[in-house]
Amino acid sequence: MDGAHRTRARIQLPRRQRHYGFALTPLADAMFQLLVFFMLSANLTPYSLLNLRAGAIAGGRAAEPSDSGDPTGPQAMAPGETAIWSVSRESIVASGQRFGFDALPQLAQAIRGAGTARVLLVTRPDAQVQGIVSVLEALAAHDITDVQLASTSAGADR
Repeated sequence: MDGAHRTRARIQLPRRQRHYGFALTPLADAMFQLLVFFMLSANLTPYSLLNLRAGAIAGGRAAEPSDSGDPTGPQAMAPGETAIWSVSRESIVASGQRFGFDALPQLAQAIRGAGTARVLLVTRPDAQVQGIVSVLEALAAHDITDVQLASTSAGADR
């Protein structure tokens, strides 16, 4: 049986390369990019933000302007006292006098010149966020960093 020792000829098929269904490299790249993004975006906050603490006013009211329109008002505060400003939609009441938002730099300079380093902002129900931000920016520009916010109730008299 010389045919018994025959070898069968096999057809060699090309071997498939193993293909992994899930590669970790793109996932690691995406995670690293997200990590860097969140680390950078966390530091985009301006460093000039003022620390604000919630406060209350004795009696729930701030100084209101006098109806007589007398521009003399109360005398300047002694150094170290707290200035109380009432912020409404169109104006600021400081030391019993009503001022427009255009007078903010002069007001901040005046209280800084008087030695006052603390300001209590009383927000009226009709006050807008932009007005409060404008006040805070003017105070920060004159190095007045001890600022507290208090709000009056919606039913408080103006």
